[in-house]
Amino acid sequence: MNGLNLPIQYLKGVGPKKANLLKKLGIQTVKDALYYLPSQYEDRRNKKNIFDIKPGEIVTVEGHIVQINEIKTKTNLSIIEAIISDATGYLMAKWFNQLYLKKILKTKQKIKIFGKAQIDWSGNYIEIVNPEYEIVENSNHQNHEIVPVYRVTQGLSQRQIQSIMKVAVEFAIPFIEEYLPEKILKKLNLPYLNESLKSIHFPPKDSDVKSLNEKNSLFHKRIIFDELFLLQLGILMMKQSRLIEKGISFNPEGKLLRKFLENLPFKLTNAQQRVITEILQDMKKPTPMNRLLQGDVGSGKTVVALAAMLAAIECGYQAALMAPTEILAEQHYLNIYSMLKGLPVNVLIYTSTHNKHANLIASGDANLVVGTHALIQEDVHFKNLGFVVIDEQHRFGVIQRAMLKKKGLNPDTLVMTATPIPRTMALTVYGDLDYSVLDELPKGRKPILTKVIEPQNKKIIYKMIEEEIKSGGQVYVVYPLIEESEAMDLKSATQGYEGLQKLFPQYRVGLLHGKMPSRQREDIMKEFRNGRINILVATTVIEVGVDVPNATLMIITHAERFGLAQLHQLRGRVGRGDRPSKCILLPYKLTEEAKLRLKAIVNYSDGFRIAEEDMKIRGPGELFGVKQSGMPDLKVADLIRDQSLLEIARKEAESLLKENSALNSHPKIRILLEEFWKDRTEIFMTA
Repeated sequence: MNGLNLPIQYLKGVGPKKANLLKKLGIQTVKDALYYLPSQYEDRRNKKNIFDIKPGEIVTVEGHIVQINEIKTKTNLSIIEAIISDATGYLMAKWFNQLYLKKILKTKQKIKIFGKAQIDWSGNYIEIVNPEYEIVENSNHQNHEIVPVYRVTQGLSQRQIQSIMKVAVEFAIPFIEEYLPEKILKKLNLPYLNESLKSIHFPPKDSDVKSLNEKNSLFHKRIIFDELFLLQLGILMMKQSRLIEKGISFNPEGKLLRKFLENLPFKLTNAQQRVITEILQDMKKPTPMNRLLQGDVGSGKTVVALAAMLAAIECGYQAALMAPTEILAEQHYLNIYSMLKGLPVNVLIYTSTHNKHANLIASGDANLVVGTHALIQEDVHFKNLGFVVIDEQHRFGVIQRAMLKKKGLNPDTLVMTATPIPRTMALTVYGDLDYSVLDELPKGRKPILTKVIEPQNKKIIYKMIEEEIKSGGQVYVVYPLIEESEAMDLKSATQGYEGLQKLFPQYRVGLLHGKMPSRQREDIMKEFRNGRINILVATTVIEVGVDVPNATLMIITHAERFGLAQLHQLRGRVGRGDRPSKCILLPYKLTEEAKLRLKAIVNYSDGFRIAEEDMKIRGPGELFGVKQSGMPDLKVADLIRDQSLLEIARKEAESLLKENSALNSHPKIRILLEEFWKDRTEIFMTA
């Protein structure tokens, strides 16, 4: 057995009890310990004479213990006090409720302590409360005055984990094999792996603590590069395997597409025309297309996707569109159904509610199927699925995409997303896809005025509603919940609906939410679209895909409860006609993060900029559901901080695969790659 795989329990000084505690930190083997990196570093090189210490300074003091006292307080608190002296003065160290120190600390011992100096309560002398300490004669760190600090768990002290790490690193070093080619190391000026791991745990004396704490030391750079390099290799190998697969080469005459475009009541934007051409070119290739279509709210992605689906249908294949929610699937179905009127295309909806006609999918009578996750269930069979559209909204991962593709024989895939994706994400979560961007909104779109109005100024909002309706517009009022929640103290859509009916008895107020039967939802949306409802109170069911050109005012209640992408999507429901539109944000309890979100949505209208801001505020993992996407967890790398290193890792992975696409001449890299992507090998086979 390679020593790195040794269970941590059998490492000197660990044993079963500590092994159980280490397991809580994700450490089960020596290798796990090796990659459990310090969360920060303490610089204990700043040794000071006691005489020179000023209150508030974080210092390292070395001296001898001249006296030890134990004090019991009235509240039964025990305090160990040690008076420490060097040649310049005396200092008091105090430890609360750490009685075991009585056995460790002895008078005349040489000791080093580290902590924050302060004046004691009487104002007479300098003290350090609960300092870190080392008995100099048997110190683990006497050669490492930059001390690693690890995340710990209850029952395991910092001192214990530092001691375990010292043993683990010394034990592991002989087993660490270099796997990166020498030319990559030289080109990027990266240290060897064994040197990097040793120096991250126990940095050399002359290290820059600031760069260690910011994770941009040369040693950190090496470990981060490794993670990103293995990530990119895996993604590129997925992409590569697709290029070897045999797909469908679509060569339609184009009659169906021409008729569809002639019937449209508007002219396509230049961006839409360009992207349709890109997709149709890609569809002609004999390998399966795997493309990401990204565009801002209202840029016309559905029309582009529909054009591609019609090309597949004209060639005798079925097309499917998978949406993340039933409501969105219904909206897509209604939009597509109306856009295809007069064309010989049979459109079907299939969700957990609309699940009656699976036989039409299996027989091939349904040319275009719109649905939800229900489409990837085992009992749904297509006759000849040739084209798949996934309306992503970041809610489907690599695995779900792969499952829908399995329903056909290597169909072409188009993934649509309305939340623009920063470059780092395009290289990671969607790195196995080619991508097209709709970077132009339809002509005549007016900017939407976005404002925050505090609850105490609600009367201003009521006046705006009145003015908007009088001038011929319609209003959305969005709430985060359907029913009132005592636990969360949030206003609800039902409350809002009742309140607005009382405030505006002269107008028709409608209510729309996800728990309504689909028929009722469709009727309400139709009435709102036709102008028979003036004010529509809704939950986020209207977040995506609803197109009512006459709606000119959006009010988002409890705006602090919504994510940036959601706020941007909701705002995109207005401003679809010729009239100027407004979006009013009504927050109740503002956290610091919520303030940043609202500031961003007020200041920016460009979805790409908003996505970058969201990524800064929340981090990439949460923002794009990286954990659900089928991507490996990144232990050290940070997709925002390490963006430039990600680009470098991508280039190096590309050039390595150009030389040797199956990595046969790099067996060590291949083994590490399989380990890195461990439970996700199905991705390589299906995606």
